[in-house]
Amino acid sequence: MDKAHNIAKNTSYLTLALILQKIISFTYFTLLARYIGPAALGKYYLAISFTTIFAIFIDLGFANVLIREVAKNRERASRWLGNILTIKLSLVALVITAVLVLINVLDYDLLVRQLVYISVISMALDSFTTTFFAVARGSHNLKYESISSIIFQIIVLTFGYSALLLGGGLLPAMAALALASTYNFIYSWAIVKWRLKIAIRFLYDRLLIKEILIISWPFAAYAILQRLYTYLDSVLLSLLAGDLQVGLYQVAFKIIFALQFLPLAFTASLYPAMSAYWQGDRSRLLTSFKRALNYLMIISLPLIIGAIVLTDKILLLFKSGYDDAAWPLRISIIALFFIFINFPIGSLLNACDAQRKNTRNMAIITVASVILNLILIPRFQAIGASLTVLATNGLMFILGIREVKKIISYRSRQNLVVFLKALVASLLMGAIIFFSRSFLNVFIAAALGGALYFLFLFWLGGFSREDIISIRDSFRRSPAVGKIAEVNDVNKIGV
Repeated sequence: MDKAHNIAKNTSYLTLALILQKIISFTYFTLLARYIGPAALGKYYLAISFTTIFAIFIDLGFANVLIREVAKNRERASRWLGNILTIKLSLVALVITAVLVLINVLDYDLLVRQLVYISVISMALDSFTTTFFAVARGSHNLKYESISSIIFQIIVLTFGYSALLLGGGLLPAMAALALASTYNFIYSWAIVKWRLKIAIRFLYDRLLIKEILIISWPFAAYAILQRLYTYLDSVLLSLLAGDLQVGLYQVAFKIIFALQFLPLAFTASLYPAMSAYWQGDRSRLLTSFKRALNYLMIISLPLIIGAIVLTDKILLLFKSGYDDAAWPLRISIIALFFIFINFPIGSLLNACDAQRKNTRNMAIITVASVILNLILIPRFQAIGASLTVLATNGLMFILGIREVKKIISYRSRQNLVVFLKALVASLLMGAIIFFSRSFLNVFIAAALGGALYFLFLFWLGGFSREDIISIRDSFRRSPAVGKIAEVNDVNKIGV
């Protein structure tokens, strides 16, 4: 199969899987929140956040190393896999011990400890699943991983929701997560062994293990910092303000997390193009970067304004008890702007061999996040955690764009023009939704708002008729060239 065709197909699988996965995951989160209330929801996600932080100390960047090395030479896949499995087996034992000791030392209540005990099962199994699917990725096959991610969420939704309906409470709901992880582990193991026909066995090659550890440390450093930054706020919020505040904060966190499939899917296609342009065409690298910023600004701004205007309607999805999540949601959703545009900034730095700058920037905002949370959470609780999210994502943008300007001759004027046009269109949309929200269903209001936004943006010259035609035509081209053309054409908006 042609490589470009294979890349396009894999990107399509991943994009579709991300969309379906986020829809199912958010549906389950909404049902869970409605049935158990904010305090119990806080306990549930505290347990998940607690084990998720520790999970990164099992992988330590091995998945990235495995993907790269298998892609280079598939004949050595079994040897690399076997030695990484040996390392991870020892790390799993150490990390599980650390989690169990720490959760008891911190003196959490019995229910939280029991939830962590079950979540540890998912943590261990998921670490091996990640390794097996890394082999599949290195073999240029994302199909099975994409399918598995959807089935995983279906299992969690089906068994978790059934447990709630039968009055089982939080423990069976967490057990549904462990069940889905068990499925994922077996499925990924079977794919590597029988579909990819790669032997799975524990190996110990001292020199290779040393090489793996040397190669993996930059990936590990970034992953550890990113995991701490993403999940430590929930743990600090629980310690400093209580489980109820964790539950309120998770409403905003989940909405933002669900929407991230948009820049994730986009940069999955953009990153390879940036890597190629860095090697052979710096002018197109600059153009692609500016277009990517335009595209993601155009998407993020109406989502932000719409969520702010419809906050009360959105919270009705979770039934009573979540009124105090309104301001955390309004504040956190503003951070979505920086979250979206930080994706192409990070992709450009990685594509241009500046990944260490990314790691340094992540270290800075992780430290800033801890400091701000320690200052703001005792005073403002969930609102303080949301203010931290907004401030640190803004800081990440400032640090990242400063490094971008050292690599390419970037000037912000064109992006600023598109930003202002998108902002005006979003505010016009928001005004109309605000005055009609009292008699419109939240989904109808959102659909109407989206249509009005793009009409206003078109009227303001944010994009043209030719842009629409080029996007349409990009989906009509042959698969071998369609995805690369799509990256170039879609990003013409505003340039």
